[in-house]
Amino acid sequence: MRRTTRWAACFAALWLGVLGFSRVPAQEPSFWRLPKGVPSPEVPSGNPMSDAKVVLGRRLFYDTRLSGNGTQSCGSCHEQAKAFTDGRARSVGSTGQLHARGSMSLVNVAYASVLTWANPAMTRLEDQALVPMYGDHPVELGLSRSNRWVDAVKRDADYPQMFHSAFGDEPEAVTTDNVVKAIATFERSIVSMRSPYDRYHFDRDDTAISDAARRGEVLFHSRPLSCFTCHGGVHFSGAMGAAPRSMHVELHNTGLYNLAGALSYPSSDAGLYELTHEMKDVGKFKAPTLRNVALTAPYMHDGSVATLEEAIDHYAAGGRTVVSGPNQGVGRANPNKSPTLQGFPLTSAERADLVAFLESLTDDQLTHDPRFANPWVAGHGQ
Repeated sequence: MRRTTRWAACFAALWLGVLGFSRVPAQEPSFWRLPKGVPSPEVPSGNPMSDAKVVLGRRLFYDTRLSGNGTQSCGSCHEQAKAFTDGRARSVGSTGQLHARGSMSLVNVAYASVLTWANPAMTRLEDQALVPMYGDHPVELGLSRSNRWVDAVKRDADYPQMFHSAFGDEPEAVTTDNVVKAIATFERSIVSMRSPYDRYHFDRDDTAISDAARRGEVLFHSRPLSCFTCHGGVHFSGAMGAAPRSMHVELHNTGLYNLAGALSYPSSDAGLYELTHEMKDVGKFKAPTLRNVALTAPYMHDGSVATLEEAIDHYAAGGRTVVSGPNQGVGRANPNKSPTLQGFPLTSAERADLVAFLESLTDDQLTHDPRFANPWVAGHGQ
């Protein structure tokens, strides 16, 4: 049974080779500690990896001067201990504004074919970083476009030399463009491939996961559950590493809501529809990676599902039923719901096995790796 699953996990790497997907390799293999057979992430030619740039990007990622209120940073919504999420149902920006969505995990984001919950056009980390920095719908970091914060970075005792080490002898190395490039480089270094499941799958360590997790793995890849349809490949997400970025990445309506009226999802967050304004796109969102999913509760784009058990029950029912309140409705009957989500019978023991399998995807080394820790905190290094 494990051979079938192992083949599925390697499918992404094989597909990349067959399609002739080109990548710019890292200058050093130490950027990513990858199991044999897993390809390194794609890196844009205009922003190659380097040790100096990763170190600089990490420092900027956690620098609270890169926020409008001077107290938040990228790391505020992407905490290492929570697999680079924030544990909130919906994130909060520097002005106190409550966002419509929760923060997505940055783990293995270097492999993501598309970024964010519902914008298939956002494919480059260098572009995406500008959204939390300057965006006002919603306000996230809340930086002013006057870029006065850049002056504060220039006055820092360490940054000028760090920028020159990362970007060479540019006349003016401390620029917004280089800040974005450095942060994107650090984010590309955050790779998780050291979970118990990885030791079981890649290292052939049959003691790495429990019998319950093995049974859950079989269920995950079986019909009628077919969890792998949206969460397939080595990254457990169809939107990560499975195809060149030029190919279409499917977003999904999972029947989370079915409101009466013109929209079946709350008008404050209707998914892909907000970009296309086509009714067929109401409620469509990206399927995030399931790696480290036990650390990233609450679940769904708006954090409206509290636990893994509840998430499994939602899919087993073929859509969530909200019995009362402003979001009342039977999600199973949502007209836009993905046709692959039909529901399935599941015993309490099988549900426990599925949870055990998902928990085996937790990479504890990731959450304690000093390479990703906040360098501004004593003991984590600069």
